[in-house]
Amino acid sequence: MTTPQGTSVKNNPRDAATVILARDKRPGQYEVFLMRRHQDQAFLGGAYVFPGGRLDEADCDPVLFRYTRGLSVSEASRLLQEEDLDGERALGLFLAAIRETLEETGVLLSCDVDCSDPAVADRLARYRLALHSREIKLRDLCEQEGLLFDLEFLTPYAHWITPEIDSKRFNTRFFVARLPEGQTPVHDSMELTESRWLTPAEAMKRHEAGEIILMPPTLKTMEELCAFRTVEELFTAARQRRITTVLPQLFNAEDTYGIKLPHDAEYTIAAYKQPPRQGETSRVVMRNGTWKCSVA
Repeated sequence: MTTPQGTSVKNNPRDAATVILARDKRPGQYEVFLMRRHQDQAFLGGAYVFPGGRLDEADCDPVLFRYTRGLSVSEASRLLQEEDLDGERALGLFLAAIRETLEETGVLLSCDVDCSDPAVADRLARYRLALHSREIKLRDLCEQEGLLFDLEFLTPYAHWITPEIDSKRFNTRFFVARLPEGQTPVHDSMELTESRWLTPAEAMKRHEAGEIILMPPTLKTMEELCAFRTVEELFTAARQRRITTVLPQLFNAEDTYGIKLPHDAEYTIAAYKQPPRQGETSRVVMRNGTWKCSVA
């Protein structure tokens, strides 16, 4: 779903992609990969986040598309459930997800790469640094290594837009992806200072205890992820999921503040409003210095 016609969106939110990188831990339990942003970062400093970042125009290069399979330009918008979104931009978001995951974690998604080969692993580490410093583009990596990205490896999961009150805004598509066999994610030690594999329930528990910080979109997503027992369950649900755009609405009350989500009974942004969902939390509120999911 794109920004509705006639809706004023301030500060021009930038297209972005984020990846919920998942792996099975043991039967009936799976983990997701989280990284802590550097405390000095202006955006979400100190918070634990999924890998991701903004869309670069180079991600939408038609030449880069030659190194993909499993998804065409015309199909990309449909799979994101954004029929009005330009197809090249839609396909670029899948590639932005791949590029940002490589830059931030060192994991190369969607292609068959033997990272057990020390020479391959060494080249990949150098490409990672060069991408991060903008010395090369993803297209250069594909051309030099002959890579072919299978975009079916990524499954769209959600779509969030930063509220209008924030000066730095993103129009973010969330994807889910399995950790490729033989690869180990490592945070970049520049913008990111720590990383952890946690089950969704563990992440929620540690956030509640103040051990980690999850900002509202990550916290709400983590609450949703607690409903699944395995990576396969998560992917099955994601493939069947109806994606609706979430533009949070800020509110202030006497004893707290936070955001209302589109399915909250008191949400009033008409273009994004959704029907109430019985039994589901519809707000993220600040209580005693911690963000918490809440009912109205």
